Amino acid sequence: MGTIIANIIDILVVSSMYILVALGFSFLFNVLGILNLAHGAIYMVGGYFGYQLIVVLGLNQWLALLITVGCFSAFGISLEKFLFRPLVGNFDFIIMVCIAIAVILQTTVNISVGYRVQSIPPFYRGIIKAGVITISAERVITFVIGSILLAFVIWFVNSTKWGQQMQAISQNREAAALQGININRISGIATAMACSLAAIAGCLMGAYLNLTPFMGDYILVKVLILVIIAGLGSISGIFYSGILLGALDVILPFLMAGAASEAVTISIVVVLLLLRPQGFFGRQAT
Repeated sequence: MGTIIANIIDILVVSSMYILVALGFSFLFNVLGILNLAHGAIYMVGGYFGYQLIVVLGLNQWLALLITVGCFSAFGISLEKFLFRPLVGNFDFIIMVCIAIAVILQTTVNISVGYRVQSIPPFYRGIIKAGVITISAERVITFVIGSILLAFVIWFVNSTKWGQQMQAISQNREAAALQGININRISGIATAMACSLAAIAGCLMGAYLNLTPFMGDYILVKVLILVIIAGLGSISGIFYSGILLGALDVILPFLMAGAASEAVTISIVVVLLLLRPQGFFGRQAT
């Protein structure tokens, strides 16, 4: 029973991290029309940034997490203003710029730390016991933080003026501008949220697992799969698709070797897309 509960917690933790990163990716695609291939690298740099604050500088983990949010929000605003905004509408050139950003970030971190695997200290130490069930408190805290952030994002998108303006821009950018919506401001907010969500997930996964300079490549593949399953343009579908992908990634390695489990995951995704090419929650193109 304890093993089953532990696996369920693992599924929820991994799923919540996938969803956090995918939400940021989806924000940029919906609001700016940008397929941000540097998103995984930003996730990776966020983890290492948190490591520097916590391990090297010795800051409190929670304070370091808040500083990381502020710094990467500012980074996202700068990214939108100086790189994304001038290139809106030029899809091919934006793809090249995003790849260049990813290569620069990954190479910089790789040169700085080498290939050493590093880890952020747990945000909360200890064991939670309930009868015969024993669970690491770190897993529970990671899931709780992810859940709170997901709830906040859902509330923000559905209940705030800025969130509703994001939805309007995602539906029709020109019509939203004609209604008086400040496109540049909302785009900056969306990019800031996207980068900060990726950075938070990087910090949490750096404590839950490990940090490597190439961890961004792995998460980018997962995010692309997740967004495609959900359906491009569907933010609500990301939640359910994230749970599905997280469950596959936690359960399949127990049944087969790691490489085989990844192949089976991809195969399942391909079959799902053959049955429903627009994704679970996307709309059929007309």
